[in-house]
Amino acid sequence: MSLIPWRPFDDFDRFFSDEDWFLPVLPKFQQGPVMDVYETDKDVIAEVNLPGVDPEKIDVSVKNGALRISGASEEKTEEKKKGYWRKEIRKGSFERAVRLPAEVKEDGIDATYEKGVLKIVMPKIKTEASEKKVKIKVKD
Repeated sequence: MSLIPWRPFDDFDRFFSDEDWFLPVLPKFQQGPVMDVYETDKDVIAEVNLPGVDPEKIDVSVKNGALRISGASEEKTEEKKKGYWRKEIRKGSFERAVRLPAEVKEDGIDATYEKGVLKIVMPKIKTEASEKKVKIKVKD
């Protein structure tokens, strides 16, 4: 017969192991908006979730092989009448930069905003992969 150890503080430990208990002090969403970056044969594509952001307040730039997205979402005043139990929707300015997996044409970039998703299509620069044979020197 096996004995089951009595652990009176299991519930207490479980409370502090939950990642949400520390949320008011250290927000999870510090790095900016989430994005997917992928490539096809012809393009590098970035899709960024920016719900509730005015497209006129978004800046997109590509420089030195990096995509930079910055902007601001509307700052709303908090209603004191609402007894917020949890407030996670962040407002204010944001900035995000990622290194691109391939070299892109900076003048051919197309960006569209639809249903809260910013899609940026960046055509790749065609580079001919050249293979150079290396001669091996044999020493006696």
